[in-house]
Amino acid sequence: MPPRRAILELPDELISQIAAGEVVERPASVVRELIDNALDAGATQITVRLLTGGVRLVAVEDDGIGITPEELPLALKRHATSKIGNLAELEAVRTFGFRGEALAAINAIADCQLSSRAQGGAAAWALDGRSGELRQVARSTGTSVEVKELFFSTPARRKFLKTDATELAHCLEAVRRPALARPDVGFALWHEGRLLEQWRAQPGAAFQDDLQANAARTRRLADVLGEGFIEQSLELDYQTGAAPDSAARADTSHPVRVRGRVGVPDAARSRADQQFCYVNGRFVRDRVLGHAVRSAFDDVLHGQRQPVYVLYIDIDPRRVDVNVHPTKIEVRFRDSREVHQAVRRAVQDALSVSRAGQPGGAPALTAATPLASSQTTPTLVPAQAGWRQAEMAGVGHRVSELGLLWIRPEPTGIDAPTATGAYLAPPSNDARQHTGELANTDYPDESWPLGRALAQLHGVYILAQNAQGLVIVDMHAAHERIVYERLKAQMDARGQSGANQGVTSQPLLIPASFAASAQEVATTDGAAQTLEELGMEISVLSPRTLAVRAVPAALFQADPVELARSLLAELAQYDSASVLLRARDELLSTMACHGAVRANRKLGIEEMNALLRQMEATDRSDQCNHGRPTWRQVNMAELDKMFLRGR
Repeated sequence: MPPRRAILELPDELISQIAAGEVVERPASVVRELIDNALDAGATQITVRLLTGGVRLVAVEDDGIGITPEELPLALKRHATSKIGNLAELEAVRTFGFRGEALAAINAIADCQLSSRAQGGAAAWALDGRSGELRQVARSTGTSVEVKELFFSTPARRKFLKTDATELAHCLEAVRRPALARPDVGFALWHEGRLLEQWRAQPGAAFQDDLQANAARTRRLADVLGEGFIEQSLELDYQTGAAPDSAARADTSHPVRVRGRVGVPDAARSRADQQFCYVNGRFVRDRVLGHAVRSAFDDVLHGQRQPVYVLYIDIDPRRVDVNVHPTKIEVRFRDSREVHQAVRRAVQDALSVSRAGQPGGAPALTAATPLASSQTTPTLVPAQAGWRQAEMAGVGHRVSELGLLWIRPEPTGIDAPTATGAYLAPPSNDARQHTGELANTDYPDESWPLGRALAQLHGVYILAQNAQGLVIVDMHAAHERIVYERLKAQMDARGQSGANQGVTSQPLLIPASFAASAQEVATTDGAAQTLEELGMEISVLSPRTLAVRAVPAALFQADPVELARSLLAELAQYDSASVLLRARDELLSTMACHGAVRANRKLGIEEMNALLRQMEATDRSDQCNHGRPTWRQVNMAELDKMFLRGR
């Protein structure tokens, strides 16, 4: 038994060093805290200077409102801050810093010097963090903080630092994050006397006008993440309460607004290194937000690919708690379900841009009859043969991009498609002949975004010709997406009409019992209705045992225990509505995969054209349900290069 030790108050220096262990992990932590203080001071230009990756020196200069000489000593004391003064302000924090711990923690483990000139002050003053000496210096309005020899007073912590290059990379990331959120502020990063990065303040970023602010934000995103991110991403702007008839947008008293850009599925990366979420301008890592984005990408990402996005979430500060973690990188929402739905809906809307919503004016393409299964593939009549095509230079690999280039035809006296944009099904032979003549005589074959079918390659790919060149389509993947979106639409329509949305279940001949945790048992009791709607029947045999008695009919071959465990884990972590929707989509995806046309299925030219037309009318038709691409374009320049034409 260890000897008894008396309970004593810790000295202030040791308390500060303990607190510093929570706030300061590496030089990047110092950079982050000092930039937060500069932004709170209203800086428009922030300069960061580093030596040996920030270990020997981290210096941050700003042109903010500054600190008076009387308040300089207070700035280095624990729990001294100008950000908040009472509990009400703590519950509605609008600044990046508020704890009053950062400077005191940094000063406890490094040699710190604070120089500042207050706005309207006659001179600047510098405070030595060690000695407390205050002396007059020369500088303009603003504040400079120099942090030298990080962890010199705690050498054990210094041994855990990585190489200078690694620490520099973390410091660069600490500058890049606020730079993405504040295009109205200029940032510069110097290392060893060499300028590494510089992002100038964007004009118009601080204006209230959404168009100017959005343009400035886009320019900053291009500067920081590259032009490729802008080219391979979609803009989103969603606000709860925008559509009263939608349950997801019903809260008008406390709206949640989600803006930013989300990368297309083809831009997904193997690492999650381009995922940025900001809540009221603060960079955060939050499982609710991450899950919301990932669930929106569920059926368009292949394998373990990671989406790329920059999201700005604006919410009433009283409805989010930022006082969760010393580093202030985590938050807690008062209504996490509402925020989850808003983010998910915003990303989904961006990924499933309707053809009808494109500024080119082309209404949504609709098929005459559905491609229902692999057994029946009816012929469809092109619904928009009268649309002619504009200039197609610079178009990417998305159907929606191609649709932007359509031009509304001049009215003629000849027969035209119906008001819905489609010939009524099933079309007669005369109608088919008339439509074919209309397309072949008055308009070029390339008048459709995905072109006209030419042939089928090995029973797997459709080859088509459009204005750019050759289009190659994976017919199974494309039809799988078409069937999947149709099944989802039918399920949603049933729900709106009040019909039962439950998934058909398949009882097990012998129930599958398994040892369960207390959390799994509690989730089973509390989510019985959700499980039933998903086609799962799970009963409690004992406080530590569960039994699976039925599974979804479409997944009767799946491992029932593994299926139950994964479903209960999601129900325990997220709300039942999102889990229900996600599981429903997975079931429908499986059904669509089995219902789509298979490889080696011979299709006629009309059937291939029908599939192309339905692709143009279907949301997310650029990827199949599993995230694989459905089509690719090979333009004439690439073909000419293959055969050395023009050389």
